[in-house]
Amino acid sequence: MKAIETDKAPKAIGPYSQGIVSGNLIFTAGQIPLTPAGEMVQGGIEGQAKQVFENLKAVLESQGSGFGKVVKVTVFLKDLNDFAKLNEVYATYFPIHKPARSTVQVAALPKGALVEIDMIAER
Repeated sequence: MKAIETDKAPKAIGPYSQGIVSGNLIFTAGQIPLTPAGEMVQGGIEGQAKQVFENLKAVLESQGSGFGKVVKVTVFLKDLNDFAKLNEVYATYFPIHKPARSTVQVAALPKGALVEIDMIAER
């Protein structure tokens, strides 16, 4: 196993890695809408979701992977009423390839985020 560290995504805000490579798989940590400098993105669910996807893209690309190799996505939403808006952003990152996905509403997310997403991808 190997921990992933890239300066193109925010540093972990706790005792965990941005991701882990195990064999041919990449397991990303949940990403919230922080910039690589650690600042929370404003702009509602659309702006926050875009930042989360950019963070995940950076983590995957640091290992030679990308959204075309994602096999599973887990989405945590503060409010399921944001589901349709999240899907609009999601579809721009997965226009053809459609990985398996789970979406759940949660009571709260770190730093007051509206969305957190993690992924499993092939290298």
